[in-house]
Amino acid sequence: MGTAVPVELKLLLAAVIIGLVQIVWAAAAGSGGQRDFAWLAGPRDEARPVSGTAARLDRALRNFLETFPLFAAALIACVVTQKLGTLTLYGAGLYVIGRALYVPLYASGVALVRTIVWTVSIVGLVMVIVAFFR
Repeated sequence: MGTAVPVELKLLLAAVIIGLVQIVWAAAAGSGGQRDFAWLAGPRDEARPVSGTAARLDRALRNFLETFPLFAAALIACVVTQKLGTLTLYGAGLYVIGRALYVPLYASGVALVRTIVWTVSIVGLVMVIVAFFR
């Protein structure tokens, strides 16, 4: 048997799954109306905006794509340098839980709680970064 996989790497893959779910959810919500199948299957040369829930899901996805590379780089740096511990475990957990909760809150239009949850995910990311420099 191989060595045990650190929980932090499992959380990294959980974040990848969250990203995939967001991609599919945003694409599904953005179909219909002006974004019919022909447009979705084509080159999409002309922009066709969405509104409401679809627009919120699109913005949530863009937000995820801004933070995920930072989280992944910080966590992988900690794994490679063997700086895993309480900070990385709880930090990665906060990031993943925050990101998982952020999307449905944003899609539902819940503003203040969504911002608090986003902040929790960023605190988790910062915890991982701090762990690297300890």
